[in-house]
Amino acid sequence: MAKTSPAEFFNQVRAEGRKVVWPSRDETVRTSIFVGILVLVLSLFFLGIDTVFGAVMRFLLSLA
Repeated sequence: MAKTSPAEFFNQVRAEGRKVVWPSRDETVRTSIFVGILVLVLSLFFLGIDTVFGAVMRFLLSLA
């Protein structure tokens, strides 16, 4: 495989950078809100699972 010179490498990087389609501000805000809501829901879910498992473990350890 032929080696690429640093100048050619940076030209290729700039060419690829021009192909990038950046999201609009509205898409970014919508996605950020969705991620925040999903994090909240999943954290509550895992809190519930952890609480249930903790209660089960306390019950099992109280039997010993």
